[in-house]
Amino acid sequence: MTITATAPAAPADIVSQAVAAGFFPPRHPVEITDVAELTAGVVRLTFRDPYIAANARPAQFVDLFSPDPLKPMPRPLGVSEVEGDLVSVIFAVIGKGTADLAALEAGDMIDVLGPLGRPFNVKAPGHYVLVGGGLGVPPLIHAAQRLAGRDDVTCTAVFGYRNDHFADRFVGRYADTTLSIDESEGNVITLLDRNEDALLGSAGDVTILSCGPLPMMKAVASWAAKRDLPCQLSMEQRMGCGYGTCVLCTVDTTDGRLKVCSDGPVFTREQLGWE
Repeated sequence: MTITATAPAAPADIVSQAVAAGFFPPRHPVEITDVAELTAGVVRLTFRDPYIAANARPAQFVDLFSPDPLKPMPRPLGVSEVEGDLVSVIFAVIGKGTADLAALEAGDMIDVLGPLGRPFNVKAPGHYVLVGGGLGVPPLIHAAQRLAGRDDVTCTAVFGYRNDHFADRFVGRYADTTLSIDESEGNVITLLDRNEDALLGSAGDVTILSCGPLPMMKAVASWAAKRDLPCQLSMEQRMGCGYGTCVLCTVDTTDGRLKVCSDGPVFTREQLGWE
């Protein structure tokens, strides 16, 4: 018997073959096209992946795998922007895994899986208020990008930072209005209170989309509940697999404990019991 060796499929072939067969694309290598530090310890990484670029929805995330084989667990990072077949993520360097990602350069290859998770629901017309804090802003940038150009919606970004307003220039490409604040002035609730009349007086029903630190999102949900506004929250939780197998990222909801990676990351304030 003769055994003929065949070359492994190219990354694009792996994805296209999976899609053609009706399957979700497996983990596969992609090319890094840019890595830039936005402010101290905050990095924007861009890679080329036509499938993720075409299919990612706001608040969905991707698993990026460290090039170090001794770090097998992926880093789940929210998609922040899509341009053509390029996908960008923004993350903080907080450990060895994210430090490995930040050390990559254009031309390097990295393994990716995605898009994963349940996205924001942005189908309805009206006014969307995107409330984010710190590294919770990336999925809201993508939400603003998806809303831009629609004639049945308007969009206001309300962002809070520790100091440097690193994401304003990105969301400003898409949002009709950008409001931001840092810790020396207050927080996102300060901005919401200060601009309440303008936000609630805009044309159409108001929907709040939020992502950021847990105390901030609880405060945003409470602000929305007092005004009887729908509020969708993209939860941030430590994950293992990113697709529902390891059950590491569970969160308490009114329907019991659910997985942030597959049942979320987006939940309504009613689902979370945040009133």
